[in-house]
Amino acid sequence: MYKQTFSPTLSPLSQGAGARWSNALKTAALLAAMTALTLAVGQLIGGARGLLWAGALVTLMNLGSFWFSDRLALMMNRARPLAPSELPWLEQLTAQLAQRGGLPMPKLYVIDTPTPNAFATGRSPAKAAVAVTTGLLQLMDRRELAGVLAHELSHVKNRDTLTMTVAGTLAGVISHVSQMVFWFGGSFLRNADDDEGTNPLVALGLLVVAPLTATLIQLAISRAREFDADAAAAQLTGDPEGLASALSRLERGNQALPLDHSPATAHMFIVNPLSSSGVMRLFATHPPIDARVRRLLAMR
Repeated sequence: MYKQTFSPTLSPLSQGAGARWSNALKTAALLAAMTALTLAVGQLIGGARGLLWAGALVTLMNLGSFWFSDRLALMMNRARPLAPSELPWLEQLTAQLAQRGGLPMPKLYVIDTPTPNAFATGRSPAKAAVAVTTGLLQLMDRRELAGVLAHELSHVKNRDTLTMTVAGTLAGVISHVSQMVFWFGGSFLRNADDDEGTNPLVALGLLVVAPLTATLIQLAISRAREFDADAAAAQLTGDPEGLASALSRLERGNQALPLDHSPATAHMFIVNPLSSSGVMRLFATHPPIDARVRRLLAMR
């Protein structure tokens, strides 16, 4: 049932310290921009009181995403823990990759769906979990599967799982607050001495501009992280062609069988599990597969 035709030649993950710091600074700047946008929306719709509410909401949502994001992501995608001795070869391959990457063994989960895909979650390497679909296990040979697992472990090592959760949470906050302002106005956040409320044109602008800006910031984080995880995975396995082959097959598989689970976690998967075409590709949570494949093949 599951293909096991390749034993990867592993090499230690060796991303330079300068590159790691550069990536960390870029991500921090983007998250700071997202937070600033949230606070600005609060200030605009509710003055000083709105700013305080926005700050409190951002803090609560970030704390919640920090502590509970992994369980929520697994639950929303109906992932089940891998039973002991169910797939010992998968556990062995994951343990081998984790060891070579200097990571603790993550918890493994399985999503019972024919759509081939995978994602990682968890606030830290010690709390990490990797979920794979049964469709992925049926479609990939061992060489390709090693590339997919290495990609997800690279997200764990770089703590992308936490970063993307926080970015997604803030984007959700901004979108919901903008909708509330559009339908109810901002007077419920203002003091009696403040202006009477939010101008309808301002509310309409917030409804469109704020969520769009938040989405673009979120996508900037997500797309950069995918390229970096691809490169790190190729270093870890020493086989960029294996991951390139896996990505091409995953794209075809997800186009034929889009995942019917929550769109809120789409950005976490190795390839976009939702169908998108035309102008919607500009707002896709992942960079184009052909661009990712070209970068991997250039590493040969």
